[in-house]
Amino acid sequence: MSRLILNRRRLLGLGAASAGSLVLAGCDQFDFLGQRDHPVRDFLERANQLTYSAQRALVGQQALAKEFSQSEIRQGQRPNGSTDPRNIELYRDLEASGFAAYKLRIIGLVETPKEYSLTELRNMPARTQITRHDCVEGWSCIAKWTGVPLSRLLDEAKVQPSAKFAVYHCYDQMGGGLSAPEAYYTSSDLIDAFHPQTIAAFGLNDGALPVANGAPVRIRIERALGYKQPKYVHTIELVDSFAKFGLGQGGYWEDHGYDWYGGI
Repeated sequence: MSRLILNRRRLLGLGAASAGSLVLAGCDQFDFLGQRDHPVRDFLERANQLTYSAQRALVGQQALAKEFSQSEIRQGQRPNGSTDPRNIELYRDLEASGFAAYKLRIIGLVETPKEYSLTELRNMPARTQITRHDCVEGWSCIAKWTGVPLSRLLDEAKVQPSAKFAVYHCYDQMGGGLSAPEAYYTSSDLIDAFHPQTIAAFGLNDGALPVANGAPVRIRIERALGYKQPKYVHTIELVDSFAKFGLGQGGYWEDHGYDWYGGI
């Protein structure tokens, strides 16, 4: 029964994401996804909340994503989403210097805001895990990720009791054309942020994280779909709501109709 429920949840997540991509492709019949008070969109959002609540109740907060053996890595990690933000001057300058001046900041509802250089992150106790990346486009890829458990960084910053979510701010931008580019961001609840497999990844397949895959730091939330694995992350902000970000849905793609949770 649990397998059936989980498969249904994955289908709901993929369906919402697919509908969002149709909006971006210009399908007029899905314009309701961009309308905050449309009854059909409201129904989908309630379904997403039910899916989120069901997984939390059935799977458990600390359930682990499946990990694989080294022999099951058959190819390099396929890049997804934006793959080269070097059109952003700040990022281009950081990359040109080997990210020597890079800082990962922890801000917002924390007692002690923190910032870490890439060297500091690499010198911390690391976790390595071989997991499968599942994309809403229908493909998957097994890869080895190395990074600092995000829980360690959050514990050092001392998250305040009022915090409910972690918002991940990134260097890359999305959109363009008729609309101005928007800085990419996404978010998670604190259950996923503190999950033992959630890491601030700086290594991929025994090497440094490449630009195409999110260098210098990518957040890996292993129980979520690919669009919830933000790349080029520079700031993690602890908040109690999404009201001040974008359209208030908790992420760039979420603002464009994707399911906020994106769990698998």
